[in-house]
Amino acid sequence: MNRFEVPKAIIFDLDGTLIDTAPEFIRIIMHMRENARLPAIDPQEILAVVSDGAVGMIQAGFDISADDDRFETLRQQFLVAYARTLGQYSHPYAGLTELIKQCGERRIHWGVVTNKMRQFAEPLMQKMALNPQMGCLITPCDVQHPKPDPTGILMCCEALSVAPEHAVYIGDHLRDIEAGIRAGCRTVAAAYGYVNPSDDIESWGADHIVFNSTELEPLLLEPALGAAS
Repeated sequence: MNRFEVPKAIIFDLDGTLIDTAPEFIRIIMHMRENARLPAIDPQEILAVVSDGAVGMIQAGFDISADDDRFETLRQQFLVAYARTLGQYSHPYAGLTELIKQCGERRIHWGVVTNKMRQFAEPLMQKMALNPQMGCLITPCDVQHPKPDPTGILMCCEALSVAPEHAVYIGDHLRDIEAGIRAGCRTVAAAYGYVNPSDDIESWGADHIVFNSTELEPLLLEPALGAAS
């Protein structure tokens, strides 16, 4: 990895980047299948499509298309169940609680730009109790176009009073990296997240790729160490 200066702001995608939320989604899909008297499926089938939201997980979990007559009913059941269990089985990825603590000590701003709806993103982040608290949360409720449109990241940079070129955006999907690049940020691809096995993460064009969340702190806060990894 090439050395770069310590950023003035670190901005995260949420699911699969900052917080491991998959355990909750997998539990919900498995329970829904059980109620429908369907056999359990490989959790990896759900894990691979978490980044596609409820639509992708219902499609994968029940092998149906969005045009199927059952789809909307299943999607609503999923969202109700998620609202009820939100945050019970989710947790920050290894090393990220400490990374955020270090950001506070070094006066580095941090925020979240996610395609997760605010009704779920805000209470989830409150339950994670990260310290210091994020300086900005941008959801699809705040923008006309979600990622890969860069508007959300630009809004977050403005809210944090940091120019995009001094910020790093981290995400586990191609649209995250595209949005970060278009916003003018440096980008890190989180290969440890919910990356579909068919994706070629090397082709995304990120400045860096990390395969374990514990790599982020040395990469971002101790560039000389990150460069040696």
